[in-house]
Amino acid sequence: MDLVPALEEPLKKVLGPATAKVMAEHLGLHTVGDLLHHYPRRYEERGQLTHLADLPMDEHVTVVAQVADARLHTFASAKAPRGKGQRLEVTITDGSGRLQLVFFGNGVHKPHKELLPGTRAMFAGKVSVFNRRLQLAHPAYELLHGDSDETVETWAGTLIPIYPATAKLESWKIGKAVQTVLPSAQEALDPLPPGLREGRGLVTLPEALLKIHRPHTKADIADARSRLKWDEAFVLQVALARRRYADTQLPAVPRRPKPDGILTAFDDRLPFTLTEGQQKVSEEIFDDLATEHPMHRLLQGEVGSGKTLVALRAMLAVVDAGGQAAMLAPTEVLAQQHHRSVVEMMGELAEGGMLGGAEHATKIVLLTGSMGAAARRQALLDLVTGEAGIVIGTHALIEDKVQFHDLGLVVVDEQHRFGVEQRDALRGKGKQPPHLLVMTATPIPRTVAMTVFGDLETSVLDQLPAGRSPIATHVVPAADKPHFLARAWERVREEVENGHQAYVVCPRIGDEEDDPKKAKKSPEDEAEKRPPLAVLDVADQLAKGPLQGLGVEVLHGRMHPDDKDAVMRRFAAGETDVLVATTVIEVGVNVPNATAMVIMDGDRFGVSQLHQLRGRVGRGSAPGLCLLVTEMPEASAARQRLNAVASTLDGFELSRIDLEQRREGDVLGQAQSGARTSLRVLAVIEDEEVIAEAREEAAEVVAADPDLANLPALRTALDALVDEEREQYLEKG
Repeated sequence: MDLVPALEEPLKKVLGPATAKVMAEHLGLHTVGDLLHHYPRRYEERGQLTHLADLPMDEHVTVVAQVADARLHTFASAKAPRGKGQRLEVTITDGSGRLQLVFFGNGVHKPHKELLPGTRAMFAGKVSVFNRRLQLAHPAYELLHGDSDETVETWAGTLIPIYPATAKLESWKIGKAVQTVLPSAQEALDPLPPGLREGRGLVTLPEALLKIHRPHTKADIADARSRLKWDEAFVLQVALARRRYADTQLPAVPRRPKPDGILTAFDDRLPFTLTEGQQKVSEEIFDDLATEHPMHRLLQGEVGSGKTLVALRAMLAVVDAGGQAAMLAPTEVLAQQHHRSVVEMMGELAEGGMLGGAEHATKIVLLTGSMGAAARRQALLDLVTGEAGIVIGTHALIEDKVQFHDLGLVVVDEQHRFGVEQRDALRGKGKQPPHLLVMTATPIPRTVAMTVFGDLETSVLDQLPAGRSPIATHVVPAADKPHFLARAWERVREEVENGHQAYVVCPRIGDEEDDPKKAKKSPEDEAEKRPPLAVLDVADQLAKGPLQGLGVEVLHGRMHPDDKDAVMRRFAAGETDVLVATTVIEVGVNVPNATAMVIMDGDRFGVSQLHQLRGRVGRGSAPGLCLLVTEMPEASAARQRLNAVASTLDGFELSRIDLEQRREGDVLGQAQSGARTSLRVLAVIEDEEVIAEAREEAAEVVAADPDLANLPALRTALDALVDEEREQYLEKG
């Protein structure tokens, strides 16, 4: 029987079932190798303390600090009506700031005995806000005596690794587990080709793993990190290079538009000329469509830069060449809107097979999950016979029942919502792989494009069409200055009085079932923040209060599609003054008369999402106004995020800020597939050079040896990165 390689040994065998179960469930770690690649987030020096002043909200943190004072309070509560409730408040300090710890009920006895003023310890817990001060409720802690053998042994060396931890498993317990498996690091297979490693002066993988977990000096950490960054960048770029290589091996039908077909007729109808950017990007796309292997192009464009028009011209070129085109949208609201706007732009050219249709006309069909059976049957029939040249729809397009006569081009809108598997399923619908155009209005920094969309060529539309108005954005600090919020509603009324309309966006719908488990609130829960504002509650309060007398309607994802469409139509027609909605309006909703947007609990949205939402106003000739309402204190990271959005309209600048603020893992996130993120030490923004160099090296390696036959260790690393589904995807191309 084969011995299991040391790094594939299940943690259950090495650490015991209880610890292994927590590691698997909460950190996704299953084998010794997984744990060795769970790197410290940062390091504490024994004599130096974390900056309590910089703690992030709502995150699990580990801090090393000293107890300044500890006080036991008694209070009356439902459970202890006679004033027998106990609360221990401990203040810790690190010289940069102070932080309050609270313990309740029976949980006060042990810390009351142990956390005496002057005691030093590591504390771990989730940062929350109570009475506008940061606190940790019921943190776990480990005293740092510095004399008992075990503590000195465990925290040997001056650098204490602090690991990404969870409430169920503190950093120091992960550290002890790593200590147990560290000897296995000697057997780690090195994925970098020896020439590349030596040429760049990088340490070996076993050495890098020892230095990242047990560094003696800061130089050790730097050596380890630069080596591990290369691993991550290189293995990922090899996966993408292999995908690009496989794509170039696939056949595709070249699609060249007829000189005087439907595309020419459409261009003649346009009431304006294309921007330079639109013309340039269209040429890139038409060149790709004319080749004999499938186009794979990413079209990035700011909100409102005219991507839909570019995509429509590409679809018409394919229809001219005798093929069909499919456009995939992430939501029904958006699919219906694309369908409406395409039909409007094309006029009689969209009336193929109908009386009054133009000579070159084709049929445009809509296909969504909620269509009636008869309409759906007709749409499917039009697709299979080739009667319909263009189909616009949601994921419903990917279903087995959908068959095409000759699918030549797939356009995917808002790619970050589509995984590799869905792209793949739609590709399988063509007799030969169709050309693929992916569009996104979320600007993507160059390195992310190389990382997340490394298998796609990139085109950027960065000019806005003439006639677009600027959008003024302001932060409304509702807690510090309540009169600012009152003024915000006055501004909305003013916009409506001037004949315009407004959106109010909320993070939640408000008809969620209350979870009975959450009904009983302990004092600790009370210290947590209030739930996010909800559409249904806010709409009700506005209609009865500050916006009384205006036409207020709601829109959210759980409404019946017909109702959603009706609400959107009324808003687009100007019959509704104010639309209170969730982020269903984030993408693609186009109402030029809407000039104002108020985003409630703005701190609950990401930077890119706020930028997307804001792009819904100022789409006509009147200037747009976007107000970001928040109750977060001035110094919080959330406020800084909102200030950043208010300070610039440049989506690329914001996408950099967004990335720097989010954890790197989200970058690859679901955009590829599976939840396994491969980025642990590679920072996509900072490590632009490493990524660019790794991409070049990877392309050379794959060109010379596409199957990696001479690099078995790299092949193994690739298999680990690319889980089964992704591996099949690479094989299929």
